[in-house]
Amino acid sequence: MLFWLNAAQLVLYIGLLALLGQGALYVLAGAQRQRNFVYQLFQILNKPWVRAARWIAPRQVADQHVPVVAFCVMAVLYLVVTLAKIEHCIAIGVEACR
Repeated sequence: MLFWLNAAQLVLYIGLLALLGQGALYVLAGAQRQRNFVYQLFQILNKPWVRAARWIAPRQVADQHVPVVAFCVMAVLYLVVTLAKIEHCIAIGVEACR
């Protein structure tokens, strides 16, 4: 159980950092961001999360805001997995979680 919680936490953490990096490049690169290699790499890495957020979000949400929705959903999921991991570690003992 602990392995799966750690794996889910890691996948969410990587996705959150990639979305955060894409957001930072969105601001820093300006209009030239579509020609930036790192920005394109972040777009490819974040495509599954953004598609899932587009599926979850109502149609009134603009396409440019969908990555923000993806970040918020992933942040909530990360908190849920972290709390589940804490609860599991308390149940089996802190020493067993190391």
